[in-house]
Amino acid sequence: MKQPRLDHNVMKILKGKIVLIRTERGAIYLVGPIQLPVNLYGETVVFHWYCWLNCDEETEDFEKIIETLSSSNLAEYQQSSVLVYGDFRDGEDALVRMHSICHTGDIFGSKRCDCGFQLKQSMRMIVEHGTGALFYLANHEGRGIGLFSKAMAYLLQENGFDTVEANEHLGFVDDSRNYEDAIQVLKTIRSKPVTLVTNNPRKLAALKDSGMQVSGRTPLWGDVSEFNEKYLQTKITRSGHLKGDPACLND
Repeated sequence: MKQPRLDHNVMKILKGKIVLIRTERGAIYLVGPIQLPVNLYGETVVFHWYCWLNCDEETEDFEKIIETLSSSNLAEYQQSSVLVYGDFRDGEDALVRMHSICHTGDIFGSKRCDCGFQLKQSMRMIVEHGTGALFYLANHEGRGIGLFSKAMAYLLQENGFDTVEANEHLGFVDDSRNYEDAIQVLKTIRSKPVTLVTNNPRKLAALKDSGMQVSGRTPLWGDVSEFNEKYLQTKITRSGHLKGDPACLND
Protein backbone atom coordinates (compact mmCIF):
# COMPACT_ATOMS: atom_id res chain seq x y z
CA MET A 1 0.00 0.00 0.00
CA LYS A 2 1.40 3.37 -1.01
CA GLN A 3 2.15 5.69 1.90
CA PRO A 4 0.13 8.95 1.80
CA ARG A 5 1.98 12.15 1.05
CA LEU A 6 2.94 14.31 4.01
CA ASP A 7 0.59 16.95 5.30
CA HIS A 8 1.09 20.30 3.54
CA ASN A 9 1.57 22.19 6.83
CA VAL A 10 4.22 19.69 7.95
CA MET A 11 6.19 20.17 4.74
CA LYS A 12 5.82 23.93 4.99
CA ILE A 13 7.50 23.84 8.42
CA LEU A 14 10.26 21.42 7.41
CA LYS A 15 11.14 22.51 3.88
CA GLY A 16 12.74 25.81 4.86
CA LYS A 17 14.87 24.05 7.48
CA ILE A 18 16.43 21.37 5.25
CA VAL A 19 19.50 22.02 3.12
CA LEU A 20 20.87 19.70 0.43
CA ILE A 21 24.66 19.38 0.34
CA ARG A 22 25.89 17.50 -2.72
CA THR A 23 28.81 15.11 -2.21
CA GLU A 24 30.80 12.71 -4.37
CA ARG A 25 28.89 9.78 -2.86
CA GLY A 26 25.38 11.24 -2.96
CA ALA A 27 24.10 13.90 -0.60
CA ILE A 28 24.04 15.20 2.94
CA TYR A 29 20.70 16.51 4.21
CA LEU A 30 21.18 19.13 6.93
CA VAL A 31 18.21 20.04 9.13
CA GLY A 32 18.15 23.08 11.40
CA PRO A 33 18.75 25.37 13.14
CA ILE A 34 16.70 24.24 16.12
CA GLN A 35 16.75 26.15 19.41
CA LEU A 36 18.38 23.97 22.08
CA PRO A 37 18.64 25.23 25.67
CA VAL A 38 21.51 23.38 27.35
CA ASN A 39 22.43 22.97 31.01
CA LEU A 40 26.10 23.96 31.00
CA TYR A 41 27.71 23.88 34.45
CA GLY A 42 24.42 24.84 36.13
CA GLU A 43 23.58 27.66 33.71
CA THR A 44 21.06 27.48 30.86
CA VAL A 45 22.74 28.42 27.58
CA VAL A 46 20.80 28.53 24.32
CA PHE A 47 22.54 26.92 21.35
CA HIS A 48 21.24 26.31 17.85
CA TRP A 49 21.33 22.67 16.81
CA TYR A 50 21.66 21.05 13.38
CA CYS A 51 21.67 17.37 12.48
CA TRP A 52 22.66 15.73 9.21
CA LEU A 53 21.94 12.52 7.34
CA ASN A 54 24.02 10.86 4.61
CA CYS A 55 22.07 9.46 1.67
CA ASP A 56 23.00 7.78 -1.58
CA GLU A 57 20.11 9.58 -3.27
CA GLU A 58 20.46 13.23 -4.25
CA THR A 59 17.17 15.03 -4.67
CA GLU A 60 15.58 18.36 -3.81
CA ASP A 61 12.28 16.55 -3.28
CA PHE A 62 12.66 16.58 0.49
CA GLU A 63 9.21 15.08 0.92
CA LYS A 64 10.42 11.94 -0.87
CA ILE A 65 13.40 11.66 1.49
CA ILE A 66 11.27 12.20 4.60
CA GLU A 67 8.75 9.56 3.51
CA THR A 68 11.47 6.88 3.45
CA LEU A 69 12.73 7.55 6.98
CA SER A 70 10.05 5.61 8.88
CA SER A 71 11.15 2.39 7.15
CA SER A 72 14.91 3.04 7.31
CA ASN A 73 15.57 1.99 10.93
CA LEU A 74 17.58 5.15 11.53
CA ALA A 75 17.45 4.57 15.28
CA GLU A 76 19.90 1.70 14.74
CA TYR A 77 22.43 4.08 13.21
CA GLN A 78 23.62 7.22 14.95
CA GLN A 79 23.62 10.48 13.03
CA SER A 80 26.06 13.31 13.66
CA SER A 81 25.10 16.85 14.59
CA VAL A 82 26.45 20.29 15.44
CA LEU A 83 25.74 22.81 18.20
CA VAL A 84 26.16 26.42 17.11
CA TYR A 85 26.49 29.43 19.40
CA GLY A 86 26.40 33.14 18.56
CA ASP A 87 26.69 34.64 15.08
CA PHE A 88 28.52 31.67 13.66
CA ARG A 89 27.85 32.38 10.01
CA ASP A 90 29.13 35.95 9.96
CA GLY A 91 31.15 36.43 13.16
CA GLU A 92 34.75 37.40 12.50
CA ASP A 93 36.32 34.93 14.92
CA ALA A 94 34.76 31.56 15.72
CA LEU A 95 35.90 28.49 17.64
CA VAL A 96 35.22 25.03 16.21
CA ARG A 97 35.48 21.71 18.03
CA MET A 98 35.30 18.42 16.09
CA HIS A 99 34.30 16.09 18.93
CA SER A 100 34.27 12.34 18.41
CA ILE A 101 31.51 10.48 20.23
CA CYS A 102 32.61 8.65 23.38
CA HIS A 103 29.79 6.59 24.87
CA THR A 104 31.69 5.86 28.09
CA GLY A 105 33.19 9.33 28.61
CA ASP A 106 30.44 11.61 27.33
CA ILE A 107 27.48 9.71 28.82
CA PHE A 108 28.82 7.81 31.83
CA GLY A 109 31.58 10.26 32.78
CA SER A 110 34.35 7.65 32.51
CA LYS A 111 37.75 8.71 33.83
CA ARG A 112 39.60 6.30 31.53
CA CYS A 113 39.75 9.10 28.95
CA ASP A 114 39.34 12.88 28.85
CA CYS A 115 36.47 12.93 26.35
CA GLY A 116 33.67 13.96 28.72
CA PHE A 117 35.80 16.80 30.05
CA GLN A 118 36.70 17.93 26.52
CA LEU A 119 33.05 17.89 25.47
CA LYS A 120 31.82 20.16 28.26
CA GLN A 121 34.96 22.31 28.35
CA SER A 122 34.82 23.03 24.62
CA MET A 123 31.17 24.08 24.97
CA ARG A 124 32.18 26.41 27.79
CA MET A 125 35.04 27.83 25.70
CA ILE A 126 32.70 28.50 22.77
CA VAL A 127 30.18 30.31 24.99
CA GLU A 128 32.87 32.38 26.71
CA HIS A 129 34.39 33.22 23.33
CA GLY A 130 31.04 34.42 22.01
CA THR A 131 30.66 32.36 18.85
CA GLY A 132 31.54 28.87 17.70
CA ALA A 133 30.36 25.37 16.86
CA LEU A 134 30.69 21.94 18.44
CA PHE A 135 30.49 19.09 15.93
CA TYR A 136 29.44 15.81 17.56
CA LEU A 137 30.62 13.01 15.27
CA ALA A 138 28.62 9.86 15.88
CA ASN A 139 30.57 7.39 13.74
CA HIS A 140 33.88 8.04 15.53
CA GLU A 141 33.49 5.79 18.59
CA GLY A 142 36.83 4.38 19.66
CA ARG A 143 38.64 6.43 16.99
CA GLY A 144 36.48 4.74 14.40
CA ILE A 145 36.40 1.10 15.58
CA GLY A 146 32.90 1.14 17.13
CA LEU A 147 31.65 0.58 20.65
CA PHE A 148 31.85 -3.24 20.77
CA SER A 149 35.44 -3.23 19.49
CA LYS A 150 36.26 -0.44 21.94
CA ALA A 151 35.04 -2.66 24.79
CA MET A 152 37.43 -5.38 23.68
CA ALA A 153 40.23 -2.80 23.37
CA TYR A 154 39.55 -1.77 26.97
CA LEU A 155 40.04 -5.38 28.07
CA LEU A 156 43.42 -5.42 26.34
CA GLN A 157 44.33 -2.10 27.99
CA GLU A 158 43.52 -3.63 31.38
CA ASN A 159 46.18 -6.22 30.56
CA GLY A 160 49.02 -3.86 29.70
CA PHE A 161 48.35 -2.75 26.13
CA ASP A 162 48.24 0.97 25.35
CA THR A 163 45.39 2.39 23.25
CA VAL A 164 47.31 2.20 19.97
CA GLU A 165 48.50 -1.38 20.58
CA ALA A 166 45.00 -2.49 21.57
CA ASN A 167 43.45 -1.18 18.35
CA GLU A 168 46.21 -2.67 16.21
CA HIS A 169 46.02 -6.11 17.85
CA LEU A 170 42.30 -6.18 17.06
CA GLY A 171 43.10 -5.57 13.40
CA PHE A 172 42.41 -1.83 13.27
CA VAL A 173 44.63 1.14 12.55
CA ASP A 174 45.31 3.59 15.37
CA ASP A 175 42.84 6.16 14.04
CA SER A 176 40.39 5.61 11.17
CA ARG A 177 38.22 8.68 11.69
CA ASN A 178 37.06 10.69 8.68
CA TYR A 179 36.02 14.34 8.83
CA GLU A 180 34.77 14.89 5.28
CA ASP A 181 31.05 15.10 6.07
CA ALA A 182 31.57 17.39 9.06
CA ILE A 183 33.75 19.70 6.98
CA GLN A 184 31.10 19.81 4.24
CA VAL A 185 28.55 20.88 6.84
CA LEU A 186 30.98 23.41 8.32
CA LYS A 187 31.52 25.00 4.90
CA THR A 188 27.75 25.18 4.44
CA ILE A 189 27.12 27.12 7.65
CA ARG A 190 30.31 29.24 7.64
CA SER A 191 32.74 30.51 5.00
CA LYS A 192 35.00 32.65 7.20
CA PRO A 193 38.12 31.33 8.99
CA VAL A 194 37.84 29.30 12.20
CA THR A 195 40.05 28.53 15.17
CA LEU A 196 40.11 24.80 15.82
CA VAL A 197 39.92 23.54 19.41
CA THR A 198 42.07 20.41 19.33
CA ASN A 199 45.29 18.67 20.31
CA ASN A 200 45.12 16.42 17.26
CA PRO A 201 47.19 17.48 14.21
CA ARG A 202 45.13 15.14 12.00
CA LYS A 203 42.01 17.22 12.61
CA LEU A 204 43.94 20.38 11.81
CA ALA A 205 45.31 18.84 8.60
CA ALA A 206 41.86 17.61 7.56
CA LEU A 207 40.43 21.14 7.72
CA LYS A 208 43.39 22.74 5.96
CA ASP A 209 43.52 20.07 3.24
CA SER A 210 39.83 20.67 2.51
CA GLY A 211 40.49 24.32 1.74
CA MET A 212 38.76 25.56 4.89
CA GLN A 213 40.48 28.66 6.24
CA VAL A 214 41.98 27.97 9.68
CA SER A 215 43.19 31.00 11.59
CA GLY A 216 44.64 29.10 14.52
CA ARG A 217 44.51 26.24 17.01
CA THR A 218 43.55 26.22 20.69
CA PRO A 219 44.70 23.23 22.81
CA LEU A 220 42.34 21.39 25.15
CA TRP A 221 44.00 19.38 27.91
CA GLY A 222 42.82 18.71 31.44
CA ASP A 223 41.10 16.36 33.88
CA VAL A 224 44.29 14.31 34.33
CA SER A 225 44.04 11.48 36.86
CA GLU A 226 45.58 8.13 37.76
CA PHE A 227 42.99 6.49 35.51
CA ASN A 228 43.84 8.31 32.26
CA GLU A 229 47.44 9.50 32.60
CA LYS A 230 48.83 6.64 30.48
CA TYR A 231 46.06 7.19 27.92
CA LEU A 232 46.95 10.89 27.63
CA GLN A 233 50.67 10.19 27.38
CA THR A 234 49.99 7.67 24.61
CA LYS A 235 48.10 10.34 22.68
CA ILE A 236 51.31 12.38 22.61
CA THR A 237 53.99 9.70 22.26
CA ARG A 238 52.17 7.30 19.92
CA SER A 239 49.42 9.31 18.17
CA GLY A 240 51.29 12.59 17.71
CA HIS A 241 48.95 14.86 19.64
CA LEU A 242 50.26 18.35 20.24
CA LYS A 243 51.01 19.07 23.87
CA GLY A 244 49.58 22.23 25.38
CA ASP A 245 50.43 23.14 28.96
CA PRO A 246 53.35 20.89 30.02
CA ALA A 247 52.14 20.99 33.63
CA CYS A 248 48.87 19.32 32.72
CA LEU A 249 50.50 15.90 32.37
CA ASN A 250 52.69 16.15 35.43
CA ASP A 251 56.06 15.62 33.76
